[in-house]
Amino acid sequence: MKYVIIDVETTGGSPKTSKITEIAIYKFDGESIIDEFITLVNPEERIPEFIVKLTGISDGMVAQAPRFFEIAKEVVEFCSDSVFVAHNVSFDYNVVRGEFKRLGFDFRLPHLCTVRAARLLLPGYKSYSLGNITRELGIAINGRHRAGGDALATTHLFQLMHQTDSVKLSGLIQHELNPKLLHESLDLDAIDNLPSKTGVYFFYNEHNELIYIGKSKSIKSRIEQHLRNTKNEKGTLLIKDIARVEYKLTGSELIALLYESSLIKNHKPKYNRALKKDQFSYGLYDDLELNGYLRLHVQLNSKSSSFPIIQFSSKKEGNDYLESLRTEYKLCEKYCGSRPIKNACFYHQIDACNGACLDSENTVEYNNRVQQAIDQLTFERKSFYIIDKGREKYEKSLILVESGVFRGFGFAPYHFNNLEPIFWNKFIKMQMETNDDKTIINQALTKKPDLKIIEI
Repeated sequence: MKYVIIDVETTGGSPKTSKITEIAIYKFDGESIIDEFITLVNPEERIPEFIVKLTGISDGMVAQAPRFFEIAKEVVEFCSDSVFVAHNVSFDYNVVRGEFKRLGFDFRLPHLCTVRAARLLLPGYKSYSLGNITRELGIAINGRHRAGGDALATTHLFQLMHQTDSVKLSGLIQHELNPKLLHESLDLDAIDNLPSKTGVYFFYNEHNELIYIGKSKSIKSRIEQHLRNTKNEKGTLLIKDIARVEYKLTGSELIALLYESSLIKNHKPKYNRALKKDQFSYGLYDDLELNGYLRLHVQLNSKSSSFPIIQFSSKKEGNDYLESLRTEYKLCEKYCGSRPIKNACFYHQIDACNGACLDSENTVEYNNRVQQAIDQLTFERKSFYIIDKGREKYEKSLILVESGVFRGFGFAPYHFNNLEPIFWNKFIKMQMETNDDKTIINQALTKKPDLKIIEI
């Protein structure tokens, strides 16, 4: 396998609008550098002063340099049949693609990020910026913020990782989408322009029917995963059926979960039914034992006629959560789960159980602690807002729970907290609570204890 390790210097700005001022490419065959291509490039526009100070590349230096269209064919030929490698590859790859796109050419190569690879193969460093990681590893950079120096240092870093574990390294290669596998109406430019932000996405078929709803912290990455998933028949069928993609940003991962759950229930897209099992198939239940103690246990929802206190995606997830409750509320192992215990439980022996397993703790006192745990899970009579990330920097998201019931969510300008919380409901889009909403909120609060909660 051949690799082209690339670094570009640019006029600044976004990858889509930046123009290249210098490009360096080292061809690597898995053992050593076998070729190189380095040149200044005339961007045909002024180079901003702060870029000049950073790179040392001035308008005068590039005045007689070739313009990109004059080296484009050579770049394509040099990079052919290779993997595009760069430090923070999304920037360099998209800059190069942008230059080719302005020429009417769709430049696509499998690509690999040495930042991501270094975190996996060389763990334990404080920083993985090119300057810091190479300094830690003793790799010299002769010409920092110049394409040749940075590309050569990246090549030496890549060579070290290739020697460390070439198999794991090759597993990080991101392959481009294969247009032959996709629906002919799917706009690849629209896929390229998807945001790497949190939200909910929608797939439509050629008849404009909504066929799948999903959510992700990176909409672009997740949709591309769908479009590459040919590992099973259902995934392949979905790929061929996607003619159009839409999305809505939420900023908050919790809102994305709530929104996705509500939309799936309302629209019932066919591929959600085909690809997803019941989102929460297990639940936490309480039963009153003959001796008066309340027992908490996890079981399949389909095996119970009552509604669960809280639901889980798997039995392990439920049991792990039950164990956290047992620890927090000093509950007895005998009455947490379904495993029979005849004598003193283990936790009584280490003074983490008050003796319910021996019938020596008052049932009222014990059951009060169990009820406290249940009340916490069901937001019993509590009213509060959860404040989370907004869709943009200038806003925050709000989730309202009122008297223990999920009421809805919304977005507010960043300065909304100048208002008293009783006025925040004007930002909330009210909706009916569904069976899964409490579970989704509770799991989020458990997994992200740093979420800001304002009681009202």
